[in-house]
Amino acid sequence: MVSWLAMLTALSAVGAMIKIPAIVDSVALDVLPALLAAALFGGVAGAIVGAFGHLISAMLGGFPLGPMHFLIAVEMAALVWIFGILYKNNKKVIASSLFILGNSFVAPIPFIFLMNKGFYLAIVPSLLIGSIVNTGIAMVSIPRLTSLVSHGLFKRETKQ
Repeated sequence: MVSWLAMLTALSAVGAMIKIPAIVDSVALDVLPALLAAALFGGVAGAIVGAFGHLISAMLGGFPLGPMHFLIAVEMAALVWIFGILYKNNKKVIASSLFILGNSFVAPIPFIFLMNKGFYLAIVPSLLIGSIVNTGIAMVSIPRLTSLVSHGLFKRETKQ
């Protein structure tokens, strides 16, 4: 399991290099592997990949928000964890909708108080686009990867 988490976190680093134009340089396709991990291996696995994936993305962007990225990593972990729980309970539409809304509109709320309302309004469109793209690709990919898991491709390693 650790090797799968490491591989998915590494894929987050790759996704972190695919940026979505924004006022900060850390909106990217870094959460896709976390959503995959949450759906395939559970919410905790997804949360771990989501937190580390965001920190890697922020690092590649030069940590434009400084230590606030640690708050964002915690928010990302929570959102992906909730996505994983809902997805595993076969509430796929709710899981994806809640993730998109949470990541786009709820997660940046602390920045209204830490920075200003203008920053919030400026970052929301990029977060919304990034969330939709990440979640859309995940929702298309997860069923295909789930069939690999159910056919035993991943089970061999997890039993060792």
